[in-house]
Order: sequence, then C-alpha cells, then structure tokens
Amino acid sequence: MTTNHPTIGIKKRIALVAHDNKKKDLLDWARFNRGTLSHHHLFGTGTTGSMLEKELDLPITQFKSGPIGGDQQIGAKIAEGEIDFLIFFWDPLEPQPHDPDIKALLRLAVLYNIPTASNRATADFIISSPLMAGEYENPTPDLERYQQSRQLIK
Repeated sequence: MTTNHPTIGIKKRIALVAHDNKKKDLLDWARFNRGTLSHHHLFGTGTTGSMLEKELDLPITQFKSGPIGGDQQIGAKIAEGEIDFLIFFWDPLEPQPHDPDIKALLRLAVLYNIPTASNRATADFIISSPLMAGEYENPTPDLERYQQSRQLIK
C-alpha cells in the first residue's frame, strides 16, 4: 500500500483522555507540561476535558464523555485528519463498559499513524521530542487508493 504524507503543523492538535483512575495522573502530567501544551490546540473527552480546562486555565475543545460517545468523536476527528496526537491514560486494571469504543479509537490512532501515549512515560517522551517544535511529514497509508482497490475486487 502506498503512503501519503500529511503534515503535522507546528501547532499540534492534541487529544487528552483519561479513565477515572488515571485522571489525576493526566492532570499532574498536564500541569507539569502546561507551558508546552499552551502552544497547541487541546481536545478532551467529558470530565477530563473540563477538569483540564479548569486546572490549566487553557481552552480545551470538549467532546462527550467516553462511555457516551466521546472516544468515538475523537476517533472520527483522527479519521478526518483533525487530531495529530492522542494522549490517553487508560486503566488496564479496571474493566470498561465501553471497551469496544476504546479499541476502535486506538485502532484508528495506529491506522492513521498518529503518536499515541497510553501512560506517563510515553507521554513524557512524546512531548519532549525535538519533533514537537516543528512540522512533521507523517507517512500514513493511502486509504483512498486502498478503498479503490477493494472496489475493484468486488
């Protein structure tokens, strides 16, 4: 499959998501990185987005809570090329009633080759990367060509 290279701009579009038991971890991480985050467009689901907006005093585009569609809303924005990064502190020890939505969101993040952090260490490495300061040509699959080839098979 051939690839195309959409550009991730200097001002990144970062989705911030956390399960209930990980909200404090995400908030601590975001507070520590507030200076860097303030230079980017931020998005969040439900409670996480409103909590971060209040604590950081930064504008955050908010979606619904994850269990009622917020994860799918972020997934749609990834598919539309409107989210560049996913910081998702998820809880591996707690079953989630919307687990299929979470898997779908993570699948789209991998499919569209966007940087994704599921824990603080990975988020630290991503946000401190020299690539955060400039544009990045992101090689992603040419999904339109893939779709056309699938049409020919039918």
